[in-house]
Amino acid sequence: MSHGARVIRTGVSSGGPAAPPPVTVASSSAGSDVELMDGGYFRSCAGMLKVAQMISLLIAFISVNNSPWTDYSAYSFFQIVTMCDLVMILFFYIMHIFRVYRKLTCVSWPLAEFLHYLIGTILLLIGSIVAAAKSYNITGLVAGATFGFLATILCVISMWSSYKVSCITQSTSKYR
Repeated sequence: MSHGARVIRTGVSSGGPAAPPPVTVASSSAGSDVELMDGGYFRSCAGMLKVAQMISLLIAFISVNNSPWTDYSAYSFFQIVTMCDLVMILFFYIMHIFRVYRKLTCVSWPLAEFLHYLIGTILLLIGSIVAAAKSYNITGLVAGATFGFLATILCVISMWSSYKVSCITQSTSKYR
C-alpha cells in the first residue's frame, strides 16, 4: 500500500526492538505547538496593548460618527484612518493568536507590523490634530479626538516595543 519510501527514526539500532521514546520536557512543549490558539498572547503585554488600541480606536470612531460634523473632509479622513488602523491591529492580533506567522515564513512579520505602526501612527496623529482643531467644542468630536490621541500614544508605545524587541536586541547580541 506504500507509494513511496519513508524514513522512520527509532533511536535504537536496526538489530534491536524499538523502545518507546522517553517522556521529556521537550516533547511536552512540542505538544503546545499543535494547539490552535496561543492562550499566553491574551495575557501578554503586547496582546493587552493591542486590545487597548482597538478599544480606543473604536471609541474614537463611534464618538465622531455619532456627532454632528462641522467639516466633512476632516472627519471622514479621521474615520477612515481609525477604521483602517483598527482593522490592521485586529489582523495582527489574530495573526499572533493563531500563530500564522509560524506558517507564513515568507513575510517578515516584525517588519510588517513595525511599518504598519509607523505609517498608521503618523496618519492617526495627523487625523487627531485636524479633528481636534475642527471640533468647535462639540463634545463628541472632542472625545473622538481625545481617544484618537490616546490611540496614537498607544501605537507609539507598541511601535517602540516592536522596534526595541526586533532591532535593538538583535544588534546588541552581536557584540556579546
